[in-house]
Amino acid sequence: MSQTDESISDGAEATGGLKASALIADEARRAPDKPGVYRMYGEDGSCLYVGKARSLKKRIVQYAQGRFHTQRIGLMVSLTRSMQLVVTASESEALLLESNFIKKLKPRFNVILRDDKSFAELMIRRDHRAPQVRKHRGAHTIKGDYFGPFASTWAVNRTLNTLQKAFLLRSCSDSVYESRTRPCMLHQIKRCSAPCTGLISLEDYGVLVSEADDFLRGKSRAVIGRLSQEMQAASDDLDFEQAARVRDRIRALSAISMENSVSAESVPEADVFALSVDGGQACVQVFFYRAGQNWGGRAYFPRIDRSDTEPEILAAFLGQFYEDKPVPRLILSNVRPHEIELLEEAFSLKAKMDDGRRVVSIERPQRGDRKSLVDHALTNAKEALGRRLAESSAQGRILDEVVEAFGLEGRPERIEVYDNAHIQGSNAVGGMIVAGPEGFRKSQYRKFNIKGEELTPGDDYGMMREVLRRRFARLLKDEEEGEGEVERPDLLLIDGGAGQLAEVLAVMADLGIDDVTVVGVAKGPDRDAGMEKFFMPGKPPFMLPLKSPALYYLQRLRDEAHRFANGAHAKRRAMDIKRNPLDEIEGVGPGRKKALLHAFGSAKAVGRASVVDLVKVEGISEALAERIHAFFRRG
Repeated sequence: MSQTDESISDGAEATGGLKASALIADEARRAPDKPGVYRMYGEDGSCLYVGKARSLKKRIVQYAQGRFHTQRIGLMVSLTRSMQLVVTASESEALLLESNFIKKLKPRFNVILRDDKSFAELMIRRDHRAPQVRKHRGAHTIKGDYFGPFASTWAVNRTLNTLQKAFLLRSCSDSVYESRTRPCMLHQIKRCSAPCTGLISLEDYGVLVSEADDFLRGKSRAVIGRLSQEMQAASDDLDFEQAARVRDRIRALSAISMENSVSAESVPEADVFALSVDGGQACVQVFFYRAGQNWGGRAYFPRIDRSDTEPEILAAFLGQFYEDKPVPRLILSNVRPHEIELLEEAFSLKAKMDDGRRVVSIERPQRGDRKSLVDHALTNAKEALGRRLAESSAQGRILDEVVEAFGLEGRPERIEVYDNAHIQGSNAVGGMIVAGPEGFRKSQYRKFNIKGEELTPGDDYGMMREVLRRRFARLLKDEEEGEGEVERPDLLLIDGGAGQLAEVLAVMADLGIDDVTVVGVAKGPDRDAGMEKFFMPGKPPFMLPLKSPALYYLQRLRDEAHRFANGAHAKRRAMDIKRNPLDEIEGVGPGRKKALLHAFGSAKAVGRASVVDLVKVEGISEALAERIHAFFRRG
């Protein structure tokens, strides 16, 4: 994507604190009459809104004149304290850049795609004489043919197993391939033709690769037809063993081709979207169809405003969804997205940059197989949204009980829970988990390797101080810099009683944070669930009713924090066990370490060696040999 110009202005500084209307009027006078992207920032430096325009000047003039489509946009304009403009070569480039900024900054007033995880693909490598088939994630940096996306690990594993059964392609690494002297277990169970040991010629193996490529490109009937002819020929020659092997390959292909509940033979490559909106929430169900097969789907729940229309929601969703994914030739949906022609132009531009393709089409089918695919997706979207609303209702009632139990002003949107894990002070780790109205937010989890050298081993108070100080010092820094969306927690749950609570409150006071509710959760006698005591500043310790849903919920949060902290501690301990003692000796770098291990076989053997033996190793001086010898004999 080429940017012809970039114009950045800080209205807050340029206008000396003028009100939003005057600031935007001043910005409108200087804005270029060119396509581009504009970003609006609030008092605290956080991004409020990202938009694109065919003419930046005309769009900002609309804001300056108070021509707002909704009250929400009017509120956004009133909160604006600075703007940044980026000029692009075309409006389609502006749309792609807008999606990039929205995903990065997560502005408060935009429709936001949440839970945007990458998808797995299948790859047939073309940089080896015996092409390998394997799963792949990320950029297409390896020479080969890529097929996907697959919506789940299960879907890609199922297809990979089918390819192994039907086409006997290798999945081993190059190093394993080169070192084999006899066929591996996959050959024994008829999932590999063993090109590594010459049981199949590279020419015949290439035929299998071509058949697999045809199958993944939607030519399954042609592949099955050729195999059927091969099976019949083997049977006619009375080679029933070969005929049985080909029959098993046909069965594997037929099984995966018949699993689709909706016919997709007329759609060789398409992504199908269905949007359902209800109760102020939205669900977008997506299914991926490749090679006439359903390669799985996923439901998304974008953050929307009640004033957003369905075409606007879907358009914003599609722009962010394909920001880091390849775009298929055909997109089907139950809603005609806003500015559909511009989306098609932008996606065609992206497809051309990605792999040379030029045309992407977005359709809302009215009849036939394509309409059936969209209806199938819409049914799934409605069901997923219904489940979401039911869960949200139950979760809301639980959070209302938490509000009542802790005297909060409203339902907490962000709950942070902290716990520490260590063994007699070694490999100490602090864990932070995050939860909200929609459940655990695992992308927000954080671990803290305890670094304080002055801490006494096993000092839980000191560890908690360090974790909370690092967490909230970073929060204050991010708020000051205004990078992205910074969320303050509404509720902090600390594993511990009055002592831990006092330490945390002292840290918060030092940092000047007084708007976060802190609660200590102390385990009951003998660590019995249900007997927990809760500690809050200015209140005596209290317990919740044994069968209270809020108590179960808080126990879940505490147990999740405990699980996360223990897992982080176990990983750190495992890494510590694997650490080589030679790494701790001054003067022993990677080269000398390699020479020592090559000469003696292991660090333990190096420790037993004499100075005379150590000096014989290339690169080891007598002084360094004495240092190594002394290191292993300390204590």
